[in-house]
Amino acid sequence: MSLHSTRGANYWSRLPVTRMDLTIGAYEKISSADVPGFTQSLVAAMPGLRDHRCSIGEPGGFIVRLKRGTYCAHVVEHVALELQGMIGHDVGYGRTRGGDSVGDYTLIFEHRHEAVGLRAAALALETVQDAFAGTLESVDHAVAELRALGETSELPPLIQHILCGITGGSHRSETRDELVRLGFNSRELIVDVSPSYILQAGLPYSHSDIAVILDSNLTDVPDYYRVRRRADRLVTVVADAVAEGGLVIVPAKSWEIQDLVRDAGCRVAIFATDDDVTSKDKKVARASATVEGRRILIEEFDKSFEAGWVHDKAPVDAQVAATLAAFTLNELQPAGDMSGYERENGDRSATHSGDRAGVAD
Repeated sequence: MSLHSTRGANYWSRLPVTRMDLTIGAYEKISSADVPGFTQSLVAAMPGLRDHRCSIGEPGGFIVRLKRGTYCAHVVEHVALELQGMIGHDVGYGRTRGGDSVGDYTLIFEHRHEAVGLRAAALALETVQDAFAGTLESVDHAVAELRALGETSELPPLIQHILCGITGGSHRSETRDELVRLGFNSRELIVDVSPSYILQAGLPYSHSDIAVILDSNLTDVPDYYRVRRRADRLVTVVADAVAEGGLVIVPAKSWEIQDLVRDAGCRVAIFATDDDVTSKDKKVARASATVEGRRILIEEFDKSFEAGWVHDKAPVDAQVAATLAAFTLNELQPAGDMSGYERENGDRSATHSGDRAGVAD
């Protein structure tokens, strides 16, 4: 068993969650319906389980699942939630998914207090094991322990607001450095966050003005999360911190990532290290940045202009993504607050504002 706690938006939810990676061994072959008295002992110790809806979608749904027969890991998820509820923590979100090997599961459930969530996971597993063994009589000791933990100090709060979050399998720090070179200095928070950090702890901030996803070719996470659809989901967690209608910069032709970003309520801008942008990209992109020769070109709506030149001191994808990010951030800044990028390239947003008046985008 391994335990992790996330504080910000994460692979599974925008809520803080506790994650338990669990191998259940012999319990894989036993369901809740196979053990006489299992459901009765759980409900007697935790009457609140009667209110759990589960996949059936109404109060009592989880009890129905228990009586029909459900697996150990799923029961642990519900018990962990109920133990927290018994100390007054209003939590309800949870998921259990099978792993690549038989008997391997990942459980995630919401928490209000990190230490309580982590301890609730271990206590839930003990409780379920006792119920299977026919020795469960009470969870009073578990509730008392969690209540005491709940009265301890929480960790310092997350950074509340940053300008830009950057993730991807490579060139994150180079993209951040390019943004600094373009005029966004140390006073303005730009965070590059690795996919492995997102997986283990969630985002280290609550909100960002924009986000940049460089790619989903991941090398720092387990093989299970390198599968394309899971890798795409993992990197798009940064979109969960962007306000609805905000902008996320993604690679051209990464259509699954583009769809996930839009599903998160954000708009899309795309970048390419050449001039090969497809009509499918243009259909959803608010803006794009491409390279022709050594020129970086930005296209926004029906306007196109030169935004800089490719140099030899940083990867091309980092330069193009950072240039588009700088352009976007400058458009978001209050009038009169000019960055180094605007001083170098001119205030392009001022040129376009009249053209865009009255356009619903």
